Amino acid sequence: MGGQYRITGDKYPRMRPPRRRARLVAAVVAAVCALGLVGWGTLQLIDVFSGGKKASAAGSKTDCRPRTTTGTTAAQVKALPQPGQITVNVYNATARTGLAKDTADELKKRGFKIGDVGNANKSYDGKVKGTGMLLGPASALHGSLSVLGTQLAGAEQHSEAGRKGADLDLILGDGFKGLAKPGDAAKALTALTAPQSTGSTGSPKKSC
Repeated sequence: MGGQYRITGDKYPRMRPPRRRARLVAAVVAAVCALGLVGWGTLQLIDVFSGGKKASAAGSKTDCRPRTTTGTTAAQVKALPQPGQITVNVYNATARTGLAKDTADELKKRGFKIGDVGNANKSYDGKVKGTGMLLGPASALHGSLSVLGTQLAGAEQHSEAGRKGADLDLILGDGFKGLAKPGDAAKALTALTAPQSTGSTGSPKKSC
């Protein structure tokens, strides 16, 4: 070409893409990478929070069950003997006559077996100031002695070391005025076998 558009020299100008286009491509690539990172992070967060909810639900299922702190359950209550399985010897340690026989007859009506009936020996005669005293072997302390104790409120219960047999002794004292009423005795016997809680309200509590 001639004139003012004539090219001189042995070098030719290089053809380069516009700078704006390169910047646009770089921006698009960066945006795609950023979106990918955001999506991956979102999935990780969903997994984390989903696992936390499952763990929380499992924890609430395990830890929030009603429970008692120091109470006992029905399965833990020891089976008590029935009155018909208990033989009672009735002794009178007072100056009133016929007291042992009348008491023995009443206990028999309530289902107890009756053994010896008579006056107390010198170890106890005139020395029992309360309503009465219950004596039995060590194995009867939380069993048959407790059952017999429901028939006489306020009676002392004692186990004798080396005592043979399972029979119990009921020694009537100066404060004896009669056996407990049948209804009261039945309630006391029911209380022995009922689960109890030492909490302030007695109701089951949740640990959470």
